[in-house]
Amino acid sequence: MHDIEPYHRWIGDYQSSQDEQSPFYGRQHSEFSFHNKVYNYYIHPQWDDFGSSTLYAKVIFADYEERFTVIELIGEWNDCLYNDIMILKRNIIDPQIDAGITKFAIIMENVLNFHSSEDDYYAEWHEEVAEDGGYICLINSLDHVKEEMRQIYIDRYVSMGEDLDGFTWRKYKPRALMHELESRRERAMKYLN
Repeated sequence: MHDIEPYHRWIGDYQSSQDEQSPFYGRQHSEFSFHNKVYNYYIHPQWDDFGSSTLYAKVIFADYEERFTVIELIGEWNDCLYNDIMILKRNIIDPQIDAGITKFAIIMENVLNFHSSEDDYYAEWHEEVAEDGGYICLINSLDHVKEEMRQIYIDRYVSMGEDLDGFTWRKYKPRALMHELESRRERAMKYLN
């Protein structure tokens, strides 16, 4: 796990450590000093600790004018033991919502497990962004993670599944990714109606 880095090709467009509205403003990273772990496995030092003991994040893009952000996650998302959704919501999502963000793209490729609990924080997050036309998209979730999320009906609050699985999001620039996500969501809505 220590060699899995957060996506870095957009670094010329955005760096959370230099964004005064970011929860990670001023954060400095070492390329050589490994401190953070998911259980007994060190992770790359570019990932940001936000208070969870098993889940780490990187805000790889935020555009306050477009009200859009991309957050990449790594580790185990454990709501059952550690209430990771509360920690994620309070320490990353809420500051971004306060700064005007309503459109969330969450990259799930490196989320290895999900352990569910209540859905209250998901419902709260959805309500806060949906009233302003926002959304939450979970991109490229592993099948077993997606199934665990569906068991407690998190898919009522977030977009996930077929249109967002196997999605080659890296080929897009950030704003083009936002437009592609919105297009995919519109197609999915037409299909459901």
